[in-house]
Order: sequence, then structure tokens, then C-alpha cells
Amino acid sequence: MNAFDFFAAKLAFETDAADVAHDARRGALPYTLIDTRSRDAYEKAHLPGAISLPYSEMTPERIALLPDGPIVTYCWSPACNAATKGAHRLAAAGREVREMLGGFEYWVREGHPVEGRARGPLAHAPEPELVGC
Repeated sequence: MNAFDFFAAKLAFETDAADVAHDARRGALPYTLIDTRSRDAYEKAHLPGAISLPYSEMTPERIALLPDGPIVTYCWSPACNAATKGAHRLAAAGREVREMLGGFEYWVREGHPVEGRARGPLAHAPEPELVGC
């Protein structure tokens, strides 16, 4: 495999916070956002419109209940691999899926809006409050 093919393949399965925010500003997202962190972390704060489905709870039955179409997974940060594990389970179930690089941490760092109980000044929240991978 040459570098061009490698990076083309990589881009087919990844996105980032800036791209997701750009898609959100254009209107309805063309994919379903899945927050793979714990339900408690999701309740505190999550991306607008995201569905909570921790990767450890991704059973064939739960995956079948998700909306049709592409999916983008995210977790806390580049140090968390829950989004990767979730994307792997979704792909194994035959779903079209990409992972949002940077996760919730970079979404907040870039100043994008959030929903949930703790949606105030999240950039200064202690990480253990929101990690939940």
C-alpha cells in the first residue's frame, strides 16, 4: 500500500470535531452521533443530538435499534479508545461507521456547543467529571 491509499483509507473511517461541527452548522447531520462513554458522563454533557450507547452495551439487539444510515462514534479524548471499540462493534454488525478523532475533549476545547446537566464552562471542568470511558 502506498501513502496515498493509506491516507485515503484512513480518511474513510475518521472525522474530527471541526468536521462534525461544520456538518452540524449546515443543518441536520447526515449521520447518527453515538457517545460511547458511560451514561453518567453522557448525562453530564454530550454533543448535541448524540445518542448514549456505551461500547460495553453494544449488543446486536441494541445496535439494531439505532437509526439507519452512517454512524460517527466518539468518546472522551485521544487517550480513550471507547469510540474505537464501539466503531469496531458497529462495523462487525455491518454498520457504516467512522470515529471522531479528539473526542468530547477536543469538541469542548474548540468551543462547540454541548447538551446535558454540566453544559456550563466545561473547558475548566476536572477531567474525571466527564471522562467515563
